[in-house]
This record gives sequence, structure tokens and C-alpha cells, in this order.
Amino acid sequence: MAYWLFKSEPATWSWEQQVAAGVAGTFWNGVRNHLAKKHLMAMEVGERGFFYHSNEGKAVVGIVEVIRPYYPDHTDETGRFGMVDVRAVEALPRPVSLDAIKADPTLAAMVLVNNSRLSVQPVTEAEWARVRALGGLG
Repeated sequence: MAYWLFKSEPATWSWEQQVAAGVAGTFWNGVRNHLAKKHLMAMEVGERGFFYHSNEGKAVVGIVEVIRPYYPDHTDETGRFGMVDVRAVEALPRPVSLDAIKADPTLAAMVLVNNSRLSVQPVTEAEWARVRALGGLG
């Protein structure tokens, strides 16, 4: 199983909105970066990802699950990009800030630390376990 990190600005789409979408979840659209597109295309149903509030908050706040694999993004007029559907699984009891992630030597190679602008990122199994532990989901 692969793990991921999905970045969203809370003013655009927040964790609270993701939770409110319920078990039906919602599409993760608007990705316009080819590397992020490649990551979306690699996702399989059932894989998990961190929900990260960017710009405001800068913290991992929850966990989502991929519930529909890659398909065309209806908001992309060029037809080059797609999206997946995700649903909220659980909130982290303690949000894990970007500062906390950067301060943890075991997370030094994490994509979030080294390419923070990428909106959809892979997360290693070790990084997944460590961020979960920092967030109170040991």
C-alpha cells in the first residue's frame, strides 16, 4: 500500500469540509502540476493520505482514503489533468505542524520538507508511521 499527502488551503477546502462530505467523499480536483498528476494516477482505492492544511495552519490535520481512482478533472479545460475521490477517515488528535515535521530528523527526507509546493506527494511507510505517532495515532 502506498501513502500520500494532499495539500489544501483551508480557505479553499478545509478538513472540516472534507469531514462534512461524509462517506461519499468528494473529488480532489484542481491539480495542475504534472508530477502531482503522476502521483494521482498511481493511487489505488483504499490507499491512505494525510490531509495537510497549507498556507494557513501548515499542519497535517487528518487522514483521508482514496475511494475512486484517477479520472478526468471536469474543471480542466485542456483535458490533460485528472483527479481522484477521497473521504475523511479520522482527524489527528494533535495536528502535526510543518515546523514539527522539519524539526524531526527522521522526517528530513520527506517530500513536504524538500518540495513543499507540490500539492500531492508520496509519503514513505516510515514517514507515515512517524507523523501518525506525532499526531497521537500511535
